[in-house]
Amino acid sequence: MFKKVFPLSSILFLRFLGLFLVLPVLSVYALDLEGATPFLVGIIVGGYALTQAIFQVPFGTLSDKIGRKPTILIGLLIFLVGSLIAAYSTNIYMLMLGRFLQGAGAIGSVVTAMIADLVEEKTRGHAMAIMGGFIAMSFALAMALGPVIASHYGISAIFIITAVLAVVAIVVLFAKVPTPPKIKHIYHGKTSTMDILKDPNLLGMIIINAMQKGLMTAAFVIIPIFLTKPEYGFNWEKSELWMVYLPAMVAGLIAMGPAAVFGEKRNIPKQIFMVSIILFTASFIMMGMTTSSSVFVTAVIFFFIAFNMMEPLVQSMISKFAKVHQKGAALGIANSVAYFMTFLGGTFAGLFLDVSGRQTLGLSIGAVGFIWLLWTAIKMQNPLRYSHLITPKDDVDFDKLNALEHEHIAEWFINETENVVVVKYASEKLQESEIEAKILK
Repeated sequence: MFKKVFPLSSILFLRFLGLFLVLPVLSVYALDLEGATPFLVGIIVGGYALTQAIFQVPFGTLSDKIGRKPTILIGLLIFLVGSLIAAYSTNIYMLMLGRFLQGAGAIGSVVTAMIADLVEEKTRGHAMAIMGGFIAMSFALAMALGPVIASHYGISAIFIITAVLAVVAIVVLFAKVPTPPKIKHIYHGKTSTMDILKDPNLLGMIIINAMQKGLMTAAFVIIPIFLTKPEYGFNWEKSELWMVYLPAMVAGLIAMGPAAVFGEKRNIPKQIFMVSIILFTASFIMMGMTTSSSVFVTAVIFFFIAFNMMEPLVQSMISKFAKVHQKGAALGIANSVAYFMTFLGGTFAGLFLDVSGRQTLGLSIGAVGFIWLLWTAIKMQNPLRYSHLITPKDDVDFDKLNALEHEHIAEWFINETENVVVVKYASEKLQESEIEAKILK
């Protein structure tokens, strides 16, 4: 399974590494461009996410029509062009155009769909966790490298590196990504946006995914500005930003592994998410209120730990909570909302700095975090554990299979490449022999 997931996860790793490299320093460097204001800088930090939200569904639809690989190629080429425009921008509006184009190559949903094509359902949650882990690693690595590269070579060098990473991703796409098997999914119902939003677990995951991404861009607007601008009381040099990001990155990486293992294997994602939300809330309150550099660095460390604990679990949990006929729609809605919130997070933080102060911003986000924590504690549950019955296609009575309906059977599908029928069921509620009696000749 890992061999199938690794190339696609590597493409996402390279793309997100390019996007994340600029995050730790973009706001403070962009303020020096012609026409810059904190509000416009906030739009630039999160601007790629707005176009990602807009183009997620069109790219997914296009991949169904022309294939996954050609669609991913188109997205990477758009990302490449946007990176080059950003690299050679001379004013705030040219940089904004480059960032919007970077996001317009919205291949995330296509890569997720291709992983679903390649990986059996029983290991798909693990595959999604691996994909999330790669994104989290790109985030952590970017936090260490971004400030160092920017301080030595300037922000333009980061965008040029990003363009090179896009080229490498294209090579990986055609050299390493396998062709998916032909799988026929049989869905026993129709879905709608309201069906998904009425499910408290799916709604909770959509909120968690959106809040995590929104707080990420808010943090990367305010962290470098707070630390380097004299009016906020710290007055660090830009070249010193690595001193806050490096320990935070290390702490985040250390926390990511155990969180993913406990969340998946012990089936306690709700508890992992709640710990993360507490850390998110504490980090923004501390960043807003403290006058101590060491406390501010501790707050950033809390933020990185919270982000990295969540990231490997988010996509996996959405896939687990969604019913079979909801998976694509649920992932699409969750990712579109998350990208939109990524844009709003940066825009909100920039606008807030235009009209208010550091303390008010920290307390306001802290209050939102407390409400988020209460919602998760009350509404969210841990997912049921499922097993899979895999049966040779020739042994199955398809009249019985087509009539198969049971409250504890989540889905069934035919893997036509391997010539088997797969039934996903709640193992604590239903015996394998009961299913066999319902479908075998």
